[in-house]
Amino acid sequence: MEDVVYTARGTPNIALIKYWGKRDEGLILPKNSSISLTLDGNAETVVGKAFKLYTTTSVVFSHKINADFIYIDGELQDLSNKAVRDRFAIIDILRGIAKTNAHAMVVSKNSFPTASGLASSASGIATLAYIASNALDLKLSERELSILARRGSGSACRSIMGGIVKWEKGEAKDGSDSFARQLYTHDYWPELLDLIAIVSEDKKKVASRAGMAQTVATSDLYRKRLEIVDGYAAQLEKAIEKKDMDVMAEIIMKESNSMHAVMLDTSPPIMYLNDISREIINAVHEINTASGKRICAYTFDAGPSPHIITTEHEKERIVDRLLKVEGLQSLLLTKMGKGPEMLQESDALIDKSFAPMLK
Repeated sequence: MEDVVYTARGTPNIALIKYWGKRDEGLILPKNSSISLTLDGNAETVVGKAFKLYTTTSVVFSHKINADFIYIDGELQDLSNKAVRDRFAIIDILRGIAKTNAHAMVVSKNSFPTASGLASSASGIATLAYIASNALDLKLSERELSILARRGSGSACRSIMGGIVKWEKGEAKDGSDSFARQLYTHDYWPELLDLIAIVSEDKKKVASRAGMAQTVATSDLYRKRLEIVDGYAAQLEKAIEKKDMDVMAEIIMKESNSMHAVMLDTSPPIMYLNDISREIINAVHEINTASGKRICAYTFDAGPSPHIITTEHEKERIVDRLLKVEGLQSLLLTKMGKGPEMLQESDALIDKSFAPMLK
């Protein structure tokens, strides 16, 4: 087990029913359940800058190092900072399960912009949970892995598995019933597409974790959202079961609008969308109106770049309209993905350059 480098790659997910707000900050327990699509990292670039949607992470546990070392996109993480340490607490949790005191070296790299609203934390923490548990030879179930990943980043619990995934909010105080489960595999609806319109690669000014806490503490509208969001989730599950894009699109857009409305109702207001984001919202409504039914839907996470959910049959007309939006930096096309996967030794990010630490 020790001194063997294990490497995996995972992908982000896009929430169709959003997670925004916690009932327990320490355990990262959500106020409501959420539903997402796990994305295929092998995205096709329609226009603009080409990049994939992968997080690649290598892990080695060793008694030859006297501390944990975690590198994200080449930057050594400051584990003396409590917020950073909490994010990577899953390393300590796994050590406890494995009954080892070996320290970990983690090297992780995103192939897409980090902290820009494209769910890099979900992809990163899910991949770390998956590969670190494998490095310690722990046979954890998907449910156990999702609970583990949740401790580092709430939405990461959904990236543990592929396809369409639901994160159950749970009721237990210890979080034992707050986990993700797969509703449908990645090949359930092959025609379903996600067009990701990159309008900014800048890091967001308000981190999701801080923004959620502000909203829960200050937004009056947020309490109303909690009364309706579970209803949206139930309607969406039925629409997905029937592969009813018209109904599905209506719910996805209303839900995205709901989350960003409570952000605006937060004090001070949180504004992730920009003018280009709003132009794309208008473009989607124009497309649907011209079609006589909803053939596509926008959804925004905590960032300005929308995901446009549609089907293969409608792709061309939607792409043609999006390419007319001024300020669009890149347009990516992807489908549903399978979740984290183990890579070969040749793909490892930990190599002889780290040898001095491993002597």
